[in-house]
Amino acid sequence: MKTFSITDIGRLRETNQDYVYTSDTPVGALPNLFLVADGMGGHNAGDYASKYTVETVVSLLQEFPGDDLKALLSDAIEETNRRLISQAVNDPALFGMGTTLVALVIVDGKALIANVGDSRLYVVNGSNITQITEDHSYVQEMVKIGEMDASEARVSPEKNIITRAIGAEPDVEIDFFERKLKKGDEILMCTDGLTNMVDDEDIRRIIIGQRDIVEKTMKLVQSANENGGRDNISVVLVDPFTD
Repeated sequence: MKTFSITDIGRLRETNQDYVYTSDTPVGALPNLFLVADGMGGHNAGDYASKYTVETVVSLLQEFPGDDLKALLSDAIEETNRRLISQAVNDPALFGMGTTLVALVIVDGKALIANVGDSRLYVVNGSNITQITEDHSYVQEMVKIGEMDASEARVSPEKNIITRAIGAEPDVEIDFFERKLKKGDEILMCTDGLTNMVDDEDIRRIIIGQRDIVEKTMKLVQSANENGGRDNISVVLVDPFTD
């Protein structure tokens, strides 16, 4: 397995509210773990929310016993959600904070994915790029009911309104996905600072057009900044089958 990650402030933001974590070695009972979070909230609340969430999930997974990986992820995210809400209640400066979270574990040739919010996970293989996660956002809800098409959603002024987040509600609803991986698959995890600036087909071309995983990751961030860099940009690339 090879992996590389970058988080970048972008061109317009004063702080970076994204936070990423990657480990290709065991984290508790999990054989590996990759996390991407995109915080929201005023002042320092957004960057606090994303960092706290990622670090708490990792800490809990190092403590929790058991071998049901999906249950472990679910328990860690739910407990982190409760703790983040408690943090906000106890500190007025953190009121209203929250964060997206997308998590990946690779085991026995399969990807186990957990998602809350609109940060994304894709699988890229040659001519194909497939978004595995589903955005929890207002515009995605409009697309699902036929009130908006994908091209309209991409440029909508309401595209940053998310309908689920860690820290938003006492009970967090988590989407889980499983994907059988095959040779040539590369996994991309990213915040909307990339996907709002670079469309899926350009993402695919960048990934297949660079020499190695470092160049691919750096070129994705560079392209997002060249297209405006209006938000923080975080990218995690994982090549599951390369030594």
